[in-house]
Amino acid sequence: MTRRTTNILTGILSLGLLITLIIKLTTVPGGMILSGLFLGGMVLVLILISCLIVTFVLRLIFKNKSFWTIYFLTTILSFGIFHYKLYSPTLTIVVPVNYTGEVDLILSNVTENILKLDSNGIGYVNEWTFEKTYTRPIVVDENGNNLDSLLIGFNPGTFWSLGKSCCINNKEVYSKGFEIKNRETNNRFKTRILTDLIDLKLTKTVEPDEHTVIQIDN
Repeated sequence: MTRRTTNILTGILSLGLLITLIIKLTTVPGGMILSGLFLGGMVLVLILISCLIVTFVLRLIFKNKSFWTIYFLTTILSFGIFHYKLYSPTLTIVVPVNYTGEVDLILSNVTENILKLDSNGIGYVNEWTFEKTYTRPIVVDENGNNLDSLLIGFNPGTFWSLGKSCCINNKEVYSKGFEIKNRETNNRFKTRILTDLIDLKLTKTVEPDEHTVIQIDN
């Protein structure tokens, strides 16, 4: 394989990964007033510049290698890692027939996620799933009816809300959630007390941070 062919192939692969990253960033939640695409775009620029610097260094070591081959290979590796960091599983959640109201997935100690929700709209997910999930889920009822049109996300840019409830043995419970609206009234739902509804055997509790006020009974 000639140097020119190698440059073309690695360049095409690098460009493909870059394009798919940009597409993926359109679905990534942002922060504050900045979109996920804007924040992710800043990371991509940083990757491109960093890879350029690394390439100059590696070129001093591998003098017989093409500059562009080294550069494309470093970007391929970096883009691949970024792809992994951005990966989000698309969860399939099953709710009771005619269920409306809040849906909460509780940070849990389970190995296999419990995505068939109980009568309170509560399920349990492991830490990896809790940390990685940000994409809109597939939600069906027990009869197999798709409820996508009834889902209410946290805001237009971020589907899942993040919550913490206090306290169980002076520790917090973390959750991710959204709502399923009522077909007839479209009413929003009142906040419920999760610590009264969850299965304590499945729940993973977390030490509170400095912003949490814990009330200790005398």
